Amino acid sequence: MDAELLSRIQFGVTAGFHFIYPPLTIGLGTLIAIIEYMYLKTNDEIYRKMADFWAKLFAINFVIGVASGIVMEFEFGTNWSNYSRFVGDIFGAPLAAEGVFAFFLESTFLGLYLVGKNRLSRFMRFFSFLMVAFGSTLSALWILIANSWQQTPAGYKVEGGRAVLTNFWEAVFNPTMPSMFLHTVDASYITGAIFMAGISAYFLIKGKNLELAKRSLKLAVIFGVIVSILQLFPFGDESARVVAKTQPEKLASFEGLFKTQSKAPLLVFGIPDPSQNKMLVEIGIPGALSFLADHNVNAVVKGIDAFPKDDLPPMTLTFYSFHLMVALGTLFILTFLVGVFLLYKKKLFTTKPYLSALWAFIPLPYIANELGWITTEVGRQPWAVYGLLRTKDAFSPLPAGDVAVSLIGFTLVYAVLFGIFLYLTIHTVKTFKMD
Repeated sequence: MDAELLSRIQFGVTAGFHFIYPPLTIGLGTLIAIIEYMYLKTNDEIYRKMADFWAKLFAINFVIGVASGIVMEFEFGTNWSNYSRFVGDIFGAPLAAEGVFAFFLESTFLGLYLVGKNRLSRFMRFFSFLMVAFGSTLSALWILIANSWQQTPAGYKVEGGRAVLTNFWEAVFNPTMPSMFLHTVDASYITGAIFMAGISAYFLIKGKNLELAKRSLKLAVIFGVIVSILQLFPFGDESARVVAKTQPEKLASFEGLFKTQSKAPLLVFGIPDPSQNKMLVEIGIPGALSFLADHNVNAVVKGIDAFPKDDLPPMTLTFYSFHLMVALGTLFILTFLVGVFLLYKKKLFTTKPYLSALWAFIPLPYIANELGWITTEVGRQPWAVYGLLRTKDAFSPLPAGDVAVSLIGFTLVYAVLFGIFLYLTIHTVKTFKMD
């Protein structure tokens, strides 16, 4: 393996591992803020105990997430120096803003909450976690501003081999930023809802902490059904339309569309064979992809045949990542709809097959998040910055052996961190007993 491939694998490992944690920070943080609001309005001690328990799990996730994210900041300079040199003038502002405005806001109020929650008024408890939730969402905003600029650069000019910022607001509100931000944050809400629902289901199955579990599960199911449907429409719909307009190669690859055509079908199931430029198995809805891309069933959608081979992303990985993500998103909608139905029938807390499914489903939103990230980032290839800088020109000319050693080291450290995260989370859940 050469330095480029090893650097790509290393960044994939570090970014993919880090991305385990921020979605839960955003989603669970928002749910805890809702619980604190209920405590503020009702003065019911059950809500206080609920918030205290979920905040323990939040803190574990937050600490591991911070530790795993620091590495990437340095990796831009060590492994991707040409990339950093090209985008530094653009990326400096959002990355600095993420640290100064978002991370400090989030971490300061989380510290205040964890250390002083027993001495804070009900309003300050609520306000503190509201700021934590807002800070984590603001952090996602700045990071996604930077990431979306890689997908659809705007507000810049190239001078001396570097992208120079010419219009801050055009760069911030580049074409993919709004849809990417909403899609990602909503995925985080789904992650938080399933995490809360799954652990609450575990308590109900075990007959422990029943009042906490019932109230948490009810909140998670109601919140989850709303955000999971929003992920399909309008957020997923808008994301697809933006990709169709700004990165048609990506759309063609993850939809398995080999030929440019009108009334393009939306695949429900398919097995692509890129070597033969055809689908081996194909079950689709005629015209649905055209409608998705342009809200017109007769719209022409560009296929793989419309682009030079060197400008196409790896199709197999992009295709399967996207379709598995969509399948999981559909499962989440059905899961929460069943939950709402059981809640209506007053059977939510006693239907053990459903409770067991919720407990088993906890890993699934994490998998869906990673698949979405793979679809977005692999689908951008062969570009590090779409249309401006190819990945092969972005990495640092390091000895391959040095990159391999650091890759092995980071992988081992991350494996240990993940083990610590699992142990602390499972231990906290198993040993918790509400007074």
